[in-house]
Amino acid sequence: QVQLVESGGGLVQAGGSLGLSCAASGGTFSSYGMGWFRQAPGKEREFVAAISWGAGGNTNYADSVKGRFTIFRDNPKNTVYLQMNSLKPEDTAVYYCAATKYGSIRYSERSYDYWGQGTQVTVSS
Repeated sequence: QVQLVESGGGLVQAGGSLGLSCAASGGTFSSYGMGWFRQAPGKEREFVAAISWGAGGNTNYADSVKGRFTIFRDNPKNTVYLQMNSLKPEDTAVYYCAATKYGSIRYSERSYDYWGQGTQVTVSS
């Protein structure tokens, strides 16, 4: 059983930056594909970014965050990160990290086996 714990959320002004972390335990972290999702109030949870297993040579992003967000992983630290730059009010949401036994990029939340509890990101205008 893999446990995921996100951290790094908070309040930031539009145009600012935040870095999220997701620490994993209880599994072989490097074997999992990892993803970030978010859920804004009144909306469904949506895909944000994903990174493949191992060295994380493959990444992909939602169009809404491409060029602003970066996902990367540090396997010795069992941690995946999401660096968010040029934040906009519409980025306000609870951000979740997730792990999938499929090592490759996955976009659907149904493909993910383990989820963190989420961390709130609020971007003020």
